[in-house]
Amino acid sequence: MQQISPLEAKLQLIERVRELAYLHSPDDQFTLASGRKSPHFFDMKPVMMNPHCAHLIGVLIHDCIDSLGGVDAVGGLELGAVPLTAIAISKAGKGSKIRGFMVRKEPKGRGGRKTGNPPGIEGSTIRSGDRVILLEDVTTTGGSALKAASMMKSMGCELVACVTILDREEGGMEAFKSAGIKLIPLILRSDVTGD
Repeated sequence: MQQISPLEAKLQLIERVRELAYLHSPDDQFTLASGRKSPHFFDMKPVMMNPHCAHLIGVLIHDCIDSLGGVDAVGGLELGAVPLTAIAISKAGKGSKIRGFMVRKEPKGRGGRKTGNPPGIEGSTIRSGDRVILLEDVTTTGGSALKAASMMKSMGCELVACVTILDREEGGMEAFKSAGIKLIPLILRSDVTGD
């Protein structure tokens, strides 16, 4: 694929999210994972699994990584962060030292046998002192990602930021700020909806 600027990647991603992920139903509202009702629904799985969108997301995630001074590991809560982690580490390219991980919602007993990670953290070995970026597909209140952040902090990791594809602009930014973690949305709900 040809080189693309982060600004052009963002503009293209907004269009693709509008086309592939966004539903609007003001009369029959959606119940979100947070339990809230909303006329706006975003299903990022078709976006993350689309090769063009994956490229755009990779460009934008690595722009964030570069602006934050690099990191040791990227990952986050299953299911949304799993494809994002694969995108981020594959986009880093051959020779990169960035490792990927996932946080299970419910730990299974077999996860860290080879890596030394505590139950619930799978993938590459995560060490105390690692600079970590959490990844998330959609942020509403931030509750799910903040649970993963708590686990990473308890392991002694430095939580550099949480990068989300889309911030729904419904309190997530404030929740992360209160937790002392920078939330970096690649795009905002208002970018897609125009409101």
